[in-house]
Amino acid sequence: MDSQIAQPTAVDRPSSLRLSTATPARRILLVDDHAILREGISALLSLEADFEVVGHAGSTAEAITRAAELAPDLIVTDLSMPGASGVQGLLELRRSCPGARIAVLTVHNTEEHIRAALAAGADGYIVKDASRSELVHGLRAVLSNQIHLCARSSARVVRSYLGQGNESTSTMPLPTVTGREREILIMIANGQSNKRIALTISRSIKTVEKHRANLMRKLDLHNVADVTRFAVNSGLLSEDALARSKMG
Repeated sequence: MDSQIAQPTAVDRPSSLRLSTATPARRILLVDDHAILREGISALLSLEADFEVVGHAGSTAEAITRAAELAPDLIVTDLSMPGASGVQGLLELRRSCPGARIAVLTVHNTEEHIRAALAAGADGYIVKDASRSELVHGLRAVLSNQIHLCARSSARVVRSYLGQGNESTSTMPLPTVTGREREILIMIANGQSNKRIALTISRSIKTVEKHRANLMRKLDLHNVADVTRFAVNSGLLSEDALARSKMG
């Protein structure tokens, strides 16, 4: 009888040994004014195959330049940065990097900071005492086009909503204004002149005046004091940041 050559049979490999067509790692830009924190976070994220830290920045201005060079999928930024208030920095990042997701990584965990960050365009909010697994989970959620609050921040917002927190629950909802109007509103509340605002956003004074008139009409505000009060009450500007801007 003719001998037969046994044909190899398919054997399932453990999932860890299968060749996969993994998607490219998501590109991350880290923004923090403390180099040692940037390096530590970078080391943690480098342990994840789906993350690639492509650059660091120590200020909002540097982050904007680096983002233009590196085209990150995600910008992870602190709120307390040199050269601009936290909300101002977020607005500048959002305007300059419309295609990137933005996650805030900060020590601040008040409802005021959380509301202001989300209103300014943040897609996620994570406090710095989060565990590595919490951080990784949060960044993946943000990269999946979700709005993510870490557990402590979610609890803070929920407690305030239920009237059980210490913070005031009288923050006003933010009516529909454009991103540019929101940016100008914060600069007006910080006491900046039309000329200074025009220089900051690279537009004419006449354009700034038009945006200013539109937002004041929409919000029924009549002077700078009204604008400042609204910015603080709606969570766009903290009283501490306002005090610092007045001292500067």
